Amino acid sequence: MTVPNIDASKLTTTLTQTPKALFDKNKMSFGKNFTDHMLCIKYTEENGWEAPEIKPYGPLQIDPAAFVLNYSVETFEGMKAFRAEDSTINLFRPEKNMQRLATSSQRIMLPEFDQEQFLQCIKELVKVDQRFVPDEYGYSLYVRPNFIGTEPNLNLTYSREAMLYVYLSPVGPYFPRTVKLYANSKLVRAWPGGVGNFKLGGNYAPALKPAMDVVAKGYDQILWLLGDDHYVTEVGTMNFFIFWINDDGEKELVTAPLDGIILPGVTRDSLLSLARQWGEFKVSERKITMPEVVRAIEDGRMLEAFGAGTACVVCSVSEVCYEDNEYTIPVDPSNPDAVFGPLTRRLRNELLDIQYAKTPSSWAVPV
Repeated sequence: MTVPNIDASKLTTTLTQTPKALFDKNKMSFGKNFTDHMLCIKYTEENGWEAPEIKPYGPLQIDPAAFVLNYSVETFEGMKAFRAEDSTINLFRPEKNMQRLATSSQRIMLPEFDQEQFLQCIKELVKVDQRFVPDEYGYSLYVRPNFIGTEPNLNLTYSREAMLYVYLSPVGPYFPRTVKLYANSKLVRAWPGGVGNFKLGGNYAPALKPAMDVVAKGYDQILWLLGDDHYVTEVGTMNFFIFWINDDGEKELVTAPLDGIILPGVTRDSLLSLARQWGEFKVSERKITMPEVVRAIEDGRMLEAFGAGTACVVCSVSEVCYEDNEYTIPVDPSNPDAVFGPLTRRLRNELLDIQYAKTPSSWAVPV
Protein backbone atom coordinates (compact mmCIF):
# COMPACT_ATOMS: atom_id res chain seq x y z
CA MET A 1 0.00 0.00 0.00
CA THR A 2 1.29 3.46 -0.92
CA VAL A 3 0.96 5.92 1.95
CA PRO A 4 0.43 9.67 1.37
CA ASN A 5 3.43 11.94 0.94
CA ILE A 6 3.53 15.62 1.84
CA ASP A 7 0.89 17.58 -0.06
CA ALA A 8 1.23 21.36 0.11
CA SER A 9 -2.28 21.80 -1.32
CA LYS A 10 -3.67 20.43 1.97
CA LEU A 11 -1.81 22.98 4.09
CA THR A 12 -3.97 24.65 6.74
CA THR A 13 -3.14 27.88 8.55
CA THR A 14 -4.20 28.99 12.01
CA LEU A 15 -3.06 32.53 12.79
CA THR A 16 -1.96 33.66 16.22
CA GLN A 17 -4.28 35.88 18.24
CA THR A 18 -1.32 37.52 20.00
CA PRO A 19 1.12 38.77 17.33
CA LYS A 20 4.56 39.81 18.57
CA ALA A 21 6.08 43.23 18.12
CA LEU A 22 8.90 43.42 15.60
CA PHE A 23 12.35 42.98 17.09
CA ASP A 24 14.83 45.83 17.47
CA LYS A 25 17.71 44.99 15.11
CA ASN A 26 20.17 46.78 17.39
CA LYS A 27 19.32 44.42 20.26
CA MET A 28 18.95 41.25 18.23
CA SER A 29 20.95 38.22 19.43
CA PHE A 30 21.47 35.50 16.84
CA GLY A 31 18.90 32.72 17.13
CA LYS A 32 17.10 33.98 20.24
CA ASN A 33 14.07 35.70 18.70
CA PHE A 34 11.29 33.78 16.97
CA THR A 35 8.35 34.77 14.81
CA ASP A 36 4.63 34.21 15.35
CA HIS A 37 4.15 30.88 13.58
CA MET A 38 5.68 27.50 12.81
CA LEU A 39 5.06 24.67 10.37
CA CYS A 40 4.38 21.10 11.54
CA ILE A 41 3.89 17.93 9.49
CA LYS A 42 3.43 14.57 11.22
CA TYR A 43 4.13 11.10 9.87
CA THR A 44 3.24 7.53 10.81
CA GLU A 45 4.40 4.46 8.97
CA GLU A 46 0.82 3.21 8.74
CA ASN A 47 -0.83 6.36 7.41
CA GLY A 48 2.02 8.34 5.85
CA TRP A 49 2.27 12.13 5.99
CA GLU A 50 -0.60 14.08 7.49
CA ALA A 51 -1.83 17.43 6.16
CA PRO A 52 0.75 20.19 6.81
CA GLU A 53 -0.21 22.79 9.38
CA ILE A 54 0.96 26.34 10.04
CA LYS A 55 0.05 27.31 13.57
CA PRO A 56 1.10 29.72 16.32
CA TYR A 57 4.68 29.24 17.53
CA GLY A 58 4.74 27.22 20.73
CA PRO A 59 5.86 24.04 22.50
CA LEU A 60 5.75 20.67 20.76
CA GLN A 61 3.85 17.79 22.31
CA ILE A 62 5.80 14.55 22.04
CA ASP A 63 5.97 11.42 24.17
CA PRO A 64 8.72 11.29 26.83
CA ALA A 65 9.89 8.00 25.30
CA ALA A 66 10.19 9.44 21.78
CA PHE A 67 13.17 8.27 19.73
CA VAL A 68 14.51 11.80 19.44
CA LEU A 69 14.79 12.12 23.22
CA ASN A 70 16.39 8.72 23.78
CA TYR A 71 18.57 8.10 20.73
CA SER A 72 19.02 11.53 19.12
CA VAL A 73 17.11 10.57 15.97
CA GLU A 74 17.17 14.13 14.69
CA THR A 75 18.48 16.13 11.77
CA PHE A 76 18.06 19.78 10.88
CA GLU A 77 18.89 22.47 8.35
CA GLY A 78 19.77 26.15 8.28
CA MET A 79 18.40 28.40 5.52
CA LYS A 80 17.77 32.11 5.12
CA ALA A 81 15.15 34.36 3.56
CA PHE A 82 16.26 37.77 2.28
CA ARG A 83 14.29 40.92 1.48
CA ALA A 84 15.36 42.64 -1.73
CA GLU A 85 15.27 46.39 -2.31
CA ASP A 86 11.90 46.05 -4.05
CA SER A 87 10.57 44.23 -0.91
CA THR A 88 10.35 40.85 -2.63
CA ILE A 89 11.60 37.93 -0.53
CA ASN A 90 13.94 35.19 -1.70
CA LEU A 91 15.33 31.96 -0.29
CA PHE A 92 18.93 31.13 -1.14
CA ARG A 93 19.43 27.80 -2.95
CA PRO A 94 16.77 26.08 -0.81
CA GLU A 95 16.80 22.94 -2.98
CA LYS A 96 20.32 22.26 -1.69
CA ASN A 97 19.04 22.28 1.89
CA MET A 98 16.17 19.97 0.99
CA GLN A 99 18.60 17.54 -0.63
CA ARG A 100 20.92 17.59 2.38
CA LEU A 101 18.02 17.14 4.80
CA ALA A 102 16.85 14.12 2.81
CA THR A 103 20.36 12.63 2.78
CA SER A 104 20.82 13.17 6.52
CA SER A 105 17.41 11.72 7.35
CA GLN A 106 18.12 8.59 5.32
CA ARG A 107 21.23 8.01 7.43
CA ILE A 108 19.14 7.80 10.62
CA MET A 109 16.22 5.97 8.99
CA LEU A 110 13.67 8.75 9.07
CA PRO A 111 10.99 8.49 6.36
CA GLU A 112 11.28 9.89 2.87
CA PHE A 113 9.48 13.13 2.12
CA ASP A 114 8.61 15.08 -1.03
CA GLN A 115 11.26 17.79 -1.10
CA GLU A 116 9.40 20.12 -3.47
CA GLN A 117 6.16 19.92 -1.50
CA PHE A 118 7.95 20.49 1.81
CA LEU A 119 9.74 23.51 0.34
CA GLN A 120 6.43 24.91 -0.85
CA CYS A 121 5.10 24.64 2.71
CA ILE A 122 8.20 26.47 3.98
CA LYS A 123 7.59 29.26 1.48
CA GLU A 124 4.03 29.59 2.77
CA LEU A 125 5.32 29.87 6.33
CA VAL A 126 7.70 32.65 5.30
CA LYS A 127 4.80 34.43 3.57
CA VAL A 128 2.69 34.22 6.73
CA ASP A 129 5.49 35.78 8.81
CA GLN A 130 6.97 37.99 6.10
CA ARG A 131 6.73 41.11 8.26
CA PHE A 132 9.62 39.68 10.30
CA VAL A 133 12.00 39.55 7.32
CA PRO A 134 14.43 42.44 8.00
CA ASP A 135 14.85 45.08 5.31
CA GLU A 136 18.46 45.96 6.13
CA TYR A 137 21.48 44.65 4.21
CA GLY A 138 23.26 42.02 6.30
CA TYR A 139 20.08 40.98 8.12
CA SER A 140 17.80 38.10 7.20
CA LEU A 141 15.20 35.61 8.40
CA TYR A 142 16.82 32.37 9.53
CA VAL A 143 14.75 29.31 8.61
CA ARG A 144 15.29 26.19 10.73
CA PRO A 145 13.70 22.92 9.46
CA ASN A 146 13.89 20.06 11.96
CA PHE A 147 13.16 16.37 11.37
CA ILE A 148 12.71 14.15 14.43
CA GLY A 149 11.72 10.59 15.29
CA THR A 150 8.71 10.70 17.61
CA GLU A 151 7.67 7.07 18.14
CA PRO A 152 7.57 6.14 21.86
CA ASN A 153 9.76 3.06 21.79
CA LEU A 154 12.89 2.10 23.73
CA ASN A 155 13.86 -0.69 21.34
CA LEU A 156 16.91 0.23 19.31
CA THR A 157 15.22 -0.04 15.94
CA TYR A 158 13.93 2.78 13.69
CA SER A 159 11.24 5.32 14.43
CA ARG A 160 7.90 4.55 12.79
CA GLU A 161 6.60 7.99 13.67
CA ALA A 162 8.21 11.29 12.80
CA MET A 163 7.67 15.02 12.54
CA LEU A 164 8.98 17.75 10.29
CA TYR A 165 8.68 21.19 11.81
CA VAL A 166 10.03 24.60 10.88
CA TYR A 167 10.38 27.85 12.79
CA LEU A 168 11.80 31.25 11.87
CA SER A 169 14.20 33.68 13.54
CA PRO A 170 15.15 37.21 12.41
CA VAL A 171 18.94 37.49 12.60
CA GLY A 172 21.82 39.86 12.04
CA PRO A 173 25.54 39.19 11.52
CA TYR A 174 26.80 36.11 13.38
CA PHE A 175 30.38 37.37 13.61
CA PRO A 176 30.54 41.14 12.96
CA ARG A 177 34.35 40.95 13.35
CA THR A 178 37.30 38.70 12.64
CA VAL A 179 37.44 35.39 14.51
CA LYS A 180 40.13 33.56 16.47
CA LEU A 181 40.37 29.77 16.21
CA TYR A 182 41.87 27.09 18.41
CA ALA A 183 43.23 24.15 16.41
CA ASN A 184 42.31 21.03 18.38
CA SER A 185 44.48 17.98 17.70
CA LYS A 186 43.51 16.05 20.84
CA LEU A 187 39.78 15.55 20.25
CA VAL A 188 37.89 14.54 17.10
CA ARG A 189 34.59 15.91 15.75
CA ALA A 190 34.27 13.48 12.83
CA TRP A 191 36.19 10.49 11.49
CA PRO A 192 36.34 8.25 8.40
CA GLY A 193 33.27 6.05 8.22
CA GLY A 194 31.38 8.25 10.66
CA VAL A 195 28.59 10.77 10.15
CA GLY A 196 30.48 14.06 9.93
CA ASN A 197 29.04 14.71 6.48
CA PHE A 198 25.45 14.60 7.76
CA LYS A 199 23.76 17.44 9.64
CA LEU A 200 22.71 15.47 12.70
CA GLY A 201 22.05 16.84 16.17
CA GLY A 202 24.26 14.08 17.56
CA ASN A 203 27.27 15.64 15.84
CA TYR A 204 26.93 18.88 17.77
CA ALA A 205 26.26 17.96 21.40
CA PRO A 206 29.65 16.22 21.97
CA ALA A 207 31.44 19.32 20.65
CA LEU A 208 29.78 21.72 23.10
CA LYS A 209 32.16 21.28 26.03
CA PRO A 210 35.36 21.51 23.95
CA ALA A 211 33.92 24.57 22.21
CA MET A 212 33.05 26.29 25.49
CA ASP A 213 36.48 25.43 26.86
CA VAL A 214 38.21 27.32 24.04
CA VAL A 215 35.78 30.23 24.38
CA ALA A 216 36.90 30.48 28.00
CA LYS A 217 40.46 30.79 26.69
CA GLY A 218 39.52 33.74 24.49
CA TYR A 219 38.90 31.97 21.17
CA ASP A 220 35.71 31.89 19.12
CA GLN A 221 35.59 28.32 17.83
CA ILE A 222 37.56 25.13 17.29
CA LEU A 223 39.40 24.30 14.09
CA TRP A 224 39.10 20.51 14.15
CA LEU A 225 42.15 18.48 13.13
CA LEU A 226 42.30 14.77 12.37
CA GLY A 227 44.92 12.04 12.44
CA ASP A 228 48.64 12.02 13.14
CA ASP A 229 49.25 14.48 10.29
CA HIS A 230 46.75 16.95 11.78
CA TYR A 231 44.62 17.16 8.65
CA VAL A 232 42.60 20.41 8.69
CA THR A 233 38.88 19.61 8.51
CA GLU A 234 36.39 22.34 9.49
CA VAL A 235 35.33 24.75 12.20
CA GLY A 236 32.44 24.13 14.60
CA THR A 237 29.84 26.10 12.61
CA MET A 238 31.76 26.83 9.42
CA ASN A 239 33.66 25.28 6.56
CA PHE A 240 37.27 26.53 6.58
CA PHE A 241 39.12 28.10 3.63
CA ILE A 242 42.66 29.37 3.17
CA PHE A 243 44.01 31.59 0.41
CA TRP A 244 47.76 31.28 0.03
CA ILE A 245 50.70 30.97 -2.29
CA ASN A 246 51.18 27.21 -2.36
CA ASP A 247 54.44 25.25 -2.55
CA ASP A 248 54.37 25.55 -6.34
CA GLY A 249 54.22 29.34 -6.17
CA GLU A 250 50.55 29.51 -7.25
CA LYS A 251 47.83 31.59 -5.68
CA GLU A 252 45.34 29.01 -4.44
CA LEU A 253 42.03 28.97 -2.61
CA VAL A 254 41.78 25.64 -0.84
CA THR A 255 39.32 23.89 1.43
CA ALA A 256 38.98 20.32 2.70
CA PRO A 257 37.42 17.81 0.29
CA LEU A 258 34.02 16.19 0.76
CA ASP A 259 35.54 12.90 1.87
CA GLY A 260 32.84 11.82 4.32
CA ILE A 261 34.20 13.95 7.17
CA ILE A 262 33.23 17.41 5.96
CA LEU A 263 29.68 18.81 6.01
CA PRO A 264 28.74 19.76 2.42
CA GLY A 265 27.88 23.39 3.14
CA VAL A 266 25.66 25.33 0.76
CA THR A 267 27.76 28.47 1.31
CA ARG A 268 30.91 26.39 0.77
CA ASP A 269 29.64 25.18 -2.59
CA SER A 270 28.55 28.68 -3.58
CA LEU A 271 31.93 30.27 -2.82
CA LEU A 272 33.81 27.58 -4.72
CA SER A 273 31.52 28.13 -7.70
CA LEU A 274 32.02 31.90 -7.63
CA ALA A 275 35.81 31.62 -7.37
CA ARG A 276 35.95 29.11 -10.22
CA GLN A 277 33.83 31.39 -12.39
CA TRP A 278 36.37 34.18 -11.93
CA GLY A 279 39.21 31.95 -13.12
CA GLU A 280 41.80 34.22 -11.49
CA PHE A 281 43.56 31.68 -9.27
CA LYS A 282 43.65 27.99 -8.52
CA VAL A 283 40.66 26.63 -6.58
CA SER A 284 41.14 23.28 -4.84
CA GLU A 285 39.32 20.83 -2.64
CA ARG A 286 42.13 18.78 -1.15
CA LYS A 287 43.67 17.73 2.11
CA ILE A 288 46.07 20.08 3.84
CA THR A 289 47.69 19.73 7.25
CA MET A 290 48.10 22.19 10.07
CA PRO A 291 51.93 22.06 9.82
CA GLU A 292 51.55 23.16 6.17
CA VAL A 293 49.37 26.07 7.29
CA VAL A 294 51.91 27.09 9.94
CA ARG A 295 54.77 26.92 7.45
CA ALA A 296 52.84 29.13 5.02
CA ILE A 297 52.22 31.68 7.79
CA GLU A 298 55.88 31.67 8.82
CA ASP A 299 57.04 31.94 5.19
CA GLY A 300 54.71 34.88 4.49
CA ARG A 301 52.74 32.86 1.93
CA MET A 302 49.44 32.94 3.83
CA LEU A 303 47.25 35.62 2.26
CA GLU A 304 43.90 35.11 4.05
CA ALA A 305 41.80 32.54 5.87
CA PHE A 306 38.06 32.58 6.42
CA GLY A 307 35.09 30.55 7.57
CA ALA A 308 31.88 30.13 5.59
CA GLY A 309 28.39 28.99 6.53
CA THR A 310 24.72 29.95 6.40
CA ALA A 311 24.83 31.61 9.82
CA CYS A 312 28.11 33.52 9.50
CA VAL A 313 28.05 33.92 5.68
CA VAL A 314 31.79 34.63 5.29
CA CYS A 315 34.09 35.84 8.08
CA SER A 316 37.84 36.41 8.19
CA VAL A 317 40.08 34.44 10.54
CA SER A 318 42.75 36.63 12.13
CA GLU A 319 44.42 34.20 14.52
CA VAL A 320 44.83 30.49 15.17
CA CYS A 321 46.35 28.74 18.15
CA TYR A 322 48.11 25.45 17.42
CA GLU A 323 50.14 23.35 19.86
CA ASP A 324 50.12 26.25 22.35
CA ASN A 325 51.54 28.68 19.78
CA GLU A 326 49.52 31.60 18.47
CA TYR A 327 49.80 32.50 14.79
CA THR A 328 48.54 35.72 13.24
CA ILE A 329 46.83 35.35 9.87
CA PRO A 330 46.79 38.39 7.57
CA VAL A 331 43.43 40.08 7.10
CA ASP A 332 44.10 43.22 5.07
CA PRO A 333 47.65 44.59 5.31
CA SER A 334 46.51 47.88 3.75
CA ASN A 335 43.95 48.44 6.49
CA PRO A 336 44.82 47.31 10.04
CA ASP A 337 41.21 47.90 11.16
CA ALA A 338 39.65 45.77 8.42
CA VAL A 339 37.09 43.15 9.42
CA PHE A 340 37.40 41.32 6.09
CA GLY A 341 40.36 40.50 3.90
CA PRO A 342 40.20 41.55 0.23
CA LEU A 343 39.17 38.12 -1.09
CA THR A 344 36.87 37.44 1.85
CA ARG A 345 35.15 40.79 1.32
CA ARG A 346 34.77 40.20 -2.42
CA LEU A 347 33.28 36.73 -1.95
CA ARG A 348 30.98 37.95 0.80
CA ASN A 349 29.76 40.94 -1.20
CA GLU A 350 29.11 38.90 -4.35
CA LEU A 351 27.22 36.30 -2.32
CA LEU A 352 25.13 38.90 -0.49
CA ASP A 353 24.34 40.70 -3.73
CA ILE A 354 22.88 37.44 -5.05
CA GLN A 355 21.01 36.73 -1.83
CA TYR A 356 19.46 40.21 -1.77
CA ALA A 357 18.69 39.99 -5.53
CA LYS A 358 21.01 42.86 -6.45
CA THR A 359 22.70 40.45 -8.85
CA PRO A 360 20.25 38.29 -10.85
CA SER A 361 20.83 34.60 -10.21
CA SER A 362 18.95 31.31 -10.19
CA TRP A 363 20.29 30.84 -6.67
CA ALA A 364 17.76 33.39 -5.36
CA VAL A 365 14.41 31.60 -5.28
CA PRO A 366 11.33 33.85 -4.86
CA VAL A 367 8.96 33.11 -2.02
